[in-house]
Amino acid sequence: MPVLCLIFRKQTPHFFSIERVFAQVTANLDKTYQAKKVTLPFYSSSLTAIFRNLLFTRKLKADIYHISGDVHYTVLALPRRNTVLTIHDCVFLHRPPGIKRSLLKWIFLDLPVRHCSLITTISEATRQDILNYTGCPPEKITVIPNPVNEVIYHTPGIFNETCPVILFLGSTPNKNLERVIPALEGINCQLNIIGDIPAAHLALLRQHGIRYTQRTNLTDKELADQYAAADLVLFPSTFEGFGMPVSEAQKAGRPVVTSNLSPMKEVAGGAACLVDPYAVDSIREGILSVIRQPHYRQQLVEKGLANVRRFSATQIAGQYQAMYKKISLS
Repeated sequence: MPVLCLIFRKQTPHFFSIERVFAQVTANLDKTYQAKKVTLPFYSSSLTAIFRNLLFTRKLKADIYHISGDVHYTVLALPRRNTVLTIHDCVFLHRPPGIKRSLLKWIFLDLPVRHCSLITTISEATRQDILNYTGCPPEKITVIPNPVNEVIYHTPGIFNETCPVILFLGSTPNKNLERVIPALEGINCQLNIIGDIPAAHLALLRQHGIRYTQRTNLTDKELADQYAAADLVLFPSTFEGFGMPVSEAQKAGRPVVTSNLSPMKEVAGGAACLVDPYAVDSIREGILSVIRQPHYRQQLVEKGLANVRRFSATQIAGQYQAMYKKISLS
């Protein structure tokens, strides 16, 4: 039985989405391959740590190697013909030009893209970034979306039109909380925020009189319960590699307000209220449309439940397995 070596970054307490995604993928692979998970010993925090991770990776033995993401440079220590690289996003390049940006691009994108057999990415938006930044042959890159978390469950609920619970996930700048807060001013609701809240945003919440709760470090089950307790999921992000809260909300049977940007609008599949994430008025209008229009809201929920079927872990695992078969036959 061929050995498939899945290579993961050294995990931090704050970033775990890659590990969650591939736990579902490997659990749904058939018995064609013997999957072996390997975690790197060092964080990619310095050139010395990167070099040590390369030395570690060089000693690995398998028939197929798959870099699961974030540590793209490890492909340099592996045989090109047998290696698949997954690139989740190019967020590290969305910063002002300079020496640091050029070095990151060279180590985490340019060299890895050249030194692998096949590349997968989680959205067409990221695929276009890779093509634009590297000039990689288009046929080398395949889009395989993230599977929806299997722990998320659907519970039909009665929408609370007088004071809806609005679930908001994340607090990094791209999640757009600074525009969400003024957009909610005067709307009778409760905002449930998942993530650390910066001091500046805490001040905004007080200034605009927003009733809110805040939670961090949730288990998968606790996160699923948050979706079940929500009336509406709000995700007007300005930049994502994929946008998992959109598909998770749809699986939970909750209406979604998200950005009219790629990849969120593609993930939504016509089953979300799309808004301009850079315009406070647009975010506000989208929220009010969902709250005030029961028929529209129900349409979003029904279309979302149909759309999310394409993100099942079984289907996504099958797409990865097709990539491994290409490697085996090459």
